[in-house]
Amino acid sequence: MNDGFLKVAAATPTKIVVADCQTNTDYIIERINEALGLDAKLLVLPELCITAYTCEDLFSQSTLINAALESIKRIQDATLDTDMLVIVGLPFAHQSTLYNVAAVIHNGRLLGLVPKSSIPNHAEAYEGRHFAAGSKTVSIVNINGEEVPFGTNILFRCKNIPDFILGVEICEDVWSPMPPSISHALNGATVIANLSASPEMAGKDKYRTDLIKNQSARIISAYIYADTGEGESTTDLVFSGHNIIAENGTILAETEQYYNSIAITDIDLERIAFERRRTGNFVPTGDVYTFVDFEMNNSECMLDRPFAQSPFVPLDTDELNDRCSEIFMLQTMGLKKRLSHIGCKTAVIGISGGLDSTLALLVTANTFDHMMLDRSNIIAVTMPCFGTTDRTYNNAVELSKKLGATFKEVRINKAVLQHFEDIGHDKDVHDLTFENAQARERTQVLMDIAGSEGGIVIGTGDLSELALGWATYNGDHMSMYGVNGGIPKTLIRHVVRYYADTCEDDELKRILLDVLDTPVSPELLPPKDGEINQKTEDIVGPYELHDYFIYYALRFGYSPKKIYRIAKESFAGIYDDATIYKWLSTFYRRFFSQQFKRSCLPDGPKIGSVGISPRGDLRMPSDASAALWLRELENLLD
Repeated sequence: MNDGFLKVAAATPTKIVVADCQTNTDYIIERINEALGLDAKLLVLPELCITAYTCEDLFSQSTLINAALESIKRIQDATLDTDMLVIVGLPFAHQSTLYNVAAVIHNGRLLGLVPKSSIPNHAEAYEGRHFAAGSKTVSIVNINGEEVPFGTNILFRCKNIPDFILGVEICEDVWSPMPPSISHALNGATVIANLSASPEMAGKDKYRTDLIKNQSARIISAYIYADTGEGESTTDLVFSGHNIIAENGTILAETEQYYNSIAITDIDLERIAFERRRTGNFVPTGDVYTFVDFEMNNSECMLDRPFAQSPFVPLDTDELNDRCSEIFMLQTMGLKKRLSHIGCKTAVIGISGGLDSTLALLVTANTFDHMMLDRSNIIAVTMPCFGTTDRTYNNAVELSKKLGATFKEVRINKAVLQHFEDIGHDKDVHDLTFENAQARERTQVLMDIAGSEGGIVIGTGDLSELALGWATYNGDHMSMYGVNGGIPKTLIRHVVRYYADTCEDDELKRILLDVLDTPVSPELLPPKDGEINQKTEDIVGPYELHDYFIYYALRFGYSPKKIYRIAKESFAGIYDDATIYKWLSTFYRRFFSQQFKRSCLPDGPKIGSVGISPRGDLRMPSDASAALWLRELENLLD
């Protein structure tokens, strides 16, 4: 484990034989060796898997109970010097009472026994005939000559990996009104193991998956669910070996049903800890817990879990379309409320022929339709200057007219040249002043038109630009309401494409597709041979990389080192390590230095799980130092 990653597994033994502890243990040890070969640090096995779950009245036989204890000793011996935590189920008799327990074993040491809290006694399950519910009060019991803690309120704490604290519950516990995992999580558990024997029924697999996924989300944890499978008695029930690993509402790994197999993946403990700190809801309860400490080798492992190149963009086409539709409506309803609140019936938009202004105009047109306002009250203003190309100009004109907006052209060349003369700037020096003067002039034009028409200026800047500070302060940085400020550049492209794909107007679709095909540019430098001469991604870096960095830095608090590590895997074969490192360094420098622009952003709707509003998700001082983050990156080169 390193960078917070821990490789975990949930497995069903290859073969299960009812009441044959020796054979079952052979197959359990086989799974242990398989998991070790896959570098797992935690292996969860099913409920009562040493004996099999379906032993019925045989559970009361001392022969079976004693054989299970002998198997525990064999498993301890098999895990000696393995550095893997193994959790296995068995029946355990204590003071003339039988319990359904999970044995937690590490490096040959039995760390504790956790009994099942909720004993089902309904429908197909009559465990109350055999087992008693476990107690929260932890006592000490003797197992094969060892004194070990026994009770539901035990948490297993890794001393040298502070974010790894394990809680255990068994099958029915998670189906109960108050699962023990809730209390476990509130008292520090970041990982929950569930040893299960969940009988299959038609449609139950989907319900089970949703249950585990939702429980992991509710308690912001990793949840490892190991299910018993083929080999159990089928007198009345069938078991499918449905193993599931979830993390904070996401299914990371899942086995195919009816094949006794193993699910293995990496969980992210640092991510869980960050989410809990962010919510501030994980305050310890008054319950008394016993903590059992162990140590584990904190070495780096190969990652099994994938990290999507475009984390803001769903991979599934249907899900992506639904997401784009929802985003478009969120933008529309946000703008509708603002216009309705101030009694405004006119909107002014600077339209450049680029992606952002195109989406803003589409949203505004849709908003006016919802408010039953004439689209002619949308004033679409194009402001050609030194860097404007025919392609973007024509798209701006055609799009504005196609959507029924009132088109207005204001050429700002003369005004900007006069401004250069007024401040003594050489018009042939194409520096920051040359560029920013154009952006501020455009904003002034928009603001003054809005004032004369009784309207408001609709902002077009997106989340990616604002995170990088790629906006002119008091220029395109400013508006009365920014409809795109919550959407990253990689996702804006898909929202526009979704609109193009679903619109019924072929000519409008043609315009939108050409906008999508146009390089991203502020067009503030003169074109070269009639083509765009200033490509944003050549200056600040590829947006697909920056959106990746934004997502993991802001949404999950990943460190620069960790982002660099996963980015190298995600973009292998697309960007070399040096390129990723270069733009990651650029990201951190710009992100910290440009916070002053984000501190005074105009209002706009929050769209997704990452936001940079100074009134919402990102409350950051404008003069915070980037030194710690940049130093961590520099140390990677040592």
